[in-house]
Amino acid sequence: SGSCLRQHSGGGVVGLNSRKRREDETPGSGTELVRGQAFDVGPRYSNLSYIGEGAYGMVCSAYDRDNKVRVAIKKISPFEHQTYCQRTLREIKILLRFKHENIIGINDIIRTPTIDLMKDVYIVQDLMETDLYKLLKTQHLSNDHICYFLYQILRGLKYIHSANVLHRDLKPSNLLLNTTCDLKICDFGLARVADPDHDHTGFLTEYVATRWYRAPEIMLNSKGYTKSIDIWSVGCILAEMLSNRPIFPGKHYLDQLNHILALDLLDKMLTFNPHKRIEVEEALAHPYLEQYYDPTDEPVAEAPFKFDMELDDLPKETLKELIFAETSRFQTAFRS
Repeated sequence: SGSCLRQHSGGGVVGLNSRKRREDETPGSGTELVRGQAFDVGPRYSNLSYIGEGAYGMVCSAYDRDNKVRVAIKKISPFEHQTYCQRTLREIKILLRFKHENIIGINDIIRTPTIDLMKDVYIVQDLMETDLYKLLKTQHLSNDHICYFLYQILRGLKYIHSANVLHRDLKPSNLLLNTTCDLKICDFGLARVADPDHDHTGFLTEYVATRWYRAPEIMLNSKGYTKSIDIWSVGCILAEMLSNRPIFPGKHYLDQLNHILALDLLDKMLTFNPHKRIEVEEALAHPYLEQYYDPTDEPVAEAPFKFDMELDDLPKETLKELIFAETSRFQTAFRS
């Protein structure tokens, strides 16, 4: 499965828009300018190259001279807006505690040594060549691709849900891919703890996930919501991966059966009633994923995730202090 793009692509997929750089590039020091923005990440990280832009920050690739690989660095400048501070703190807190092959991790955090000077936070992560959104724009996926990508999405989601977290913004652009078909879920800025101690009703109107992947109970302004909203999003993603072809284009008996099984699983994910919608453990055990299913290799979190406090009503100054404290925890614990 590791080289599935090469084996089953039918030509062309292996290119995945990866940008080849020399691994022995000379490291720089201090600040580099990227499209007019200063990236103060030297001397360890150098030779920056623009990748893209988010709502509140730029993403670049860079050369990590310590590990001699290229990495992705996200520059986040959230401190003018309470909402951006919330999202930044959520993402950092969750990703520092999550450890899973199908969830993007944090390799390093760079910021000023004092809170008064902290204007930006730099998050260093593995560099992935593309994402599912870009891939779907250029490629017709085989059933082998679809099945393997879906399995990895669900495997990551099983871990997320086992920690009592809802991602709330699963969509193709938040599913990172490399040339060997490894998939990692990213962007936890809209994530929530499914915490019965707090009433989250109403927050979904403020933090709307991308409409195309939003569960009907959100659009119907349902009282409360559950892990089922993420399953709906995965169902939408599965439908999108399947939709480049007729609904049953079987080349032979097994291929025909695979498409029928895929649609059966899709039907269970897109069940209108959230209480009857399939859960992640059942989805992993579905016959469509039989060739990958292995409950002994689908780890769960050691303990449910829980925020110490609710973030929604905190002023941006307090959120800044919490981000500083959280990143200090990384500096001491993760680097020692």
